[in-house]
Amino acid sequence: MTTDTANADIRAVFFDIDGTLTSFTTHTVPDSTIEAIHRLQAAGVKVLICTGRAPSQMHVVLDTMPVTFDGVVAFNGQYCFDDTGFFASQALDTADIEVILDWLDRHPDVVCNFGEKDYVYFNQSNDLLRATWSKLGKTAPTRYFEGPRTRALDHETFQISPFVGPELEAELVGLCSNVRGVRWHPDFTDLIPADGGKPRGIQRFMAHYGITRGQTMAFGDGGNDTDMLAYAGIGVAMGNATAEPKAAADYITDDVDHDGVRNALLHFGVLRDY
Repeated sequence: MTTDTANADIRAVFFDIDGTLTSFTTHTVPDSTIEAIHRLQAAGVKVLICTGRAPSQMHVVLDTMPVTFDGVVAFNGQYCFDDTGFFASQALDTADIEVILDWLDRHPDVVCNFGEKDYVYFNQSNDLLRATWSKLGKTAPTRYFEGPRTRALDHETFQISPFVGPELEAELVGLCSNVRGVRWHPDFTDLIPADGGKPRGIQRFMAHYGITRGQTMAFGDGGNDTDMLAYAGIGVAMGNATAEPKAAADYITDDVDHDGVRNALLHFGVLRDY
């Protein structure tokens, strides 16, 4: 090991995107974060994305970063890949998708997002969706619209995200056989397989790299990061994180706009000050 990893045997670091890499204030990735990631890679540490976004929705952020990530965990753990050919995925069960479509038919005002590998679309738009997308600023991916019954049952769908509160989320999840909701935004939830999640994505890469749980580190800020921060060898919640991930984390760092990623890596000795 190099001196940069002398204090912590971390071999892979997983980063959420929104609110962790990118700032909700500036909609950019801080220079200190980019520098820290470069230093991790120079020390032989794998750096990976671990996000609720679809693969097709990441480039609006990742293309602005002078970083080549070693791997990607997309759809909250359901779609994992790297540039070497590694690939593992888990789609939603068709029977559960049918239940969700039937529920949406009974709730025609609910806006809902459907995530495929290369295509993410909404069933409709409303003021709530427009306001949510506005808050993402230039990190907001392009929106597409389509009737879900035209393709959701015929194309692998890895995540479905209805714009509902916790009460309706619980109602819908209760009707499904193998679905749970993870929420990083108060306006919507991400429905994924009940046995899925970001820790499952981390496990897929652990097996691929031959590393242990104790050699992993994760950074996050939203409710959908809670399980990941609890699972990783070192889980770090950003200072701007919500209460759930903060409670699950081993450490709460500064917020994304005040060098939170770099400061946590220094705190644990994964990086050293020059």
